[in-house]
Amino acid sequence: MRRSVVSERDAGDTMPLRVTAQEGAGPREPAAGRRKKKAVYLAVVAVLLAGGTGAGLLWVDKGGNGSEPESGPKIKQIAVVKTDLSGSREMEGTLGYDSARTIRSVGEGRVTWLPNRGATVKRGRQLYRVDERSAVIFYGSTPLYRRLDTPGSVGRDIWVVADNLKALGYDIGAQPAPGTVVRQQAPADDPPPMTTDPGQGETTPPAGQPAAGQSSAPEGGAGPRTDASQERPSSPSPSQSTVREGDGVLTTSLMSAIKRWQKAVGIKPTGILDISDVVVTKSAVRVSDVLAQPGDEASGDLMTVTATTKSVTVPVQSLDIGSIKSGQRVTVVLPDRSTAAGRVAAISTTVQGDQDDTGNARQTRINVTVSLDDPQAVKGIDSAPVRAQFQGESKKGVLAVPVGALLALREGGYAVRLSGGRLVPVDTGMFAKGLVEISGQGISEGMKVETTA
Repeated sequence: MRRSVVSERDAGDTMPLRVTAQEGAGPREPAAGRRKKKAVYLAVVAVLLAGGTGAGLLWVDKGGNGSEPESGPKIKQIAVVKTDLSGSREMEGTLGYDSARTIRSVGEGRVTWLPNRGATVKRGRQLYRVDERSAVIFYGSTPLYRRLDTPGSVGRDIWVVADNLKALGYDIGAQPAPGTVVRQQAPADDPPPMTTDPGQGETTPPAGQPAAGQSSAPEGGAGPRTDASQERPSSPSPSQSTVREGDGVLTTSLMSAIKRWQKAVGIKPTGILDISDVVVTKSAVRVSDVLAQPGDEASGDLMTVTATTKSVTVPVQSLDIGSIKSGQRVTVVLPDRSTAAGRVAAISTTVQGDQDDTGNARQTRINVTVSLDDPQAVKGIDSAPVRAQFQGESKKGVLAVPVGALLALREGGYAVRLSGGRLVPVDTGMFAKGLVEISGQGISEGMKVETTA
C-alpha cells in the first residue's frame, strides 16, 4: 500500500491536507514527486507535534467518501465540550531533609562527646566536644575564619558573634557605625578589663563628625581650619580599619560579653574565641548521621547535619526548567497517595549532567526545591520517593476537543471536520492532557466533530 498527500477544497473554500490511500496497481510516479509529497507529509506531522502533544490526521480514500484504509486510525465522532483546562505537570522527586552538610572539627584532639542521631541542635547549644571543649552553634552566613583575640578587629565574622550573643541575651555594648575608622590594638592574651563606657575602644567617627567630647571648631573660636588634613580624611593606616555595612567590631564590651558566655557554656572564660569554638549554620540543624565515636581523632568527619525542615527535591530536565517559576504552587503526592501543598522555594543554578556508556553527555538536569506549607503533613516520614505536580496555566469554561480532531491546513492553521463533512477553521489555545482549546466562527458546545479514536 502506498500513501501520498493531496489537497482538496471543500464547500467552505477551506484547503485541508488529506492523506489518501492508494493500492499499488497503478503506475509509479516519478521519484522526485514522491520525495516532494513525503516532505509535505513530514511537514504536516511536525506542525501538529509543535502544538504540544501531537494531533491526528483524518484518513480518507481516493474518492473522499470517508472510508478508511485497514492500516489507518479509526474515526469517531465526539462533541465539543466546555471544560476547565490546567497545564499541570507531574514529575518524580524525593522528600527529605535538605541542606545536608558534613561537620569536621578544625582543631586537634580527641572527640569526647557527640549528639545522638536525629537530635536537633539550636543556637547556643553544643554540637560536639573535643578534649572536653565545646563547639557551639551560632546562626549566620560567615564562618569564623580567624582567632578573635585582637581588640579593634573588624569583619563580618565578628558581626555573627555579636548578633548571636545579643540574641542569646548578652549585653554586647554599642557597635561602631558604618564609616567609623577603628584602630586595632595588640592581641590580648588575657581578657580585657570590664568597662562602663560604650566599649568602643579607640575609634574615629565617620568623616565630618567630631569625636566625643570635642567641638567642631578649633580652640579659640577662629572658625574651622582650612588646612589639607582637615579638608579630607586621611586613609586608614595598616593598623586601622573602616567599618562597612554588615561588619562587626571586636570591642572591649563585646569581648566581655564573650567571656560571660564562655563561662556559661563551660569554655575557659578568656574573652577570646578560637575557630573551633563555634560552628556557624544558617539555622537549627538536625543530626542525620554520626560518623565518629568518642575517643576518635577529631581531624576527621564527625557527623552530617541537615535543616530541621523537610522539602522535596525534583530533578528537572534543563529544557523544561523554563516552565517552572519561583513561588509556583505544587501538589506533592505522598507514598500513601495523600497529598501535601507546597510551592517552589528554590531553583538550583548548578546544572547536573548524566553520561551514557561512552562518556558523552546524555541529558542535563537542574534541582528544584519545593517547600511544604504544612510540615506536619509529612510527620513521621524522613525520606521517601514522591511525585510533584506543578500547577501551570489554567483556564475555566473553554471549548475543547481531543487533539486528534485537529486537521492542519495547507494555507496555515487548523480546522475540525463536522459530522456532515464540512471543515471549519479554528484557533487553538491551551493544550492539556490530550485536549486542546479551540475557538472560531460556528464553534459551539455540543456540536459533533470527527476525531481519531
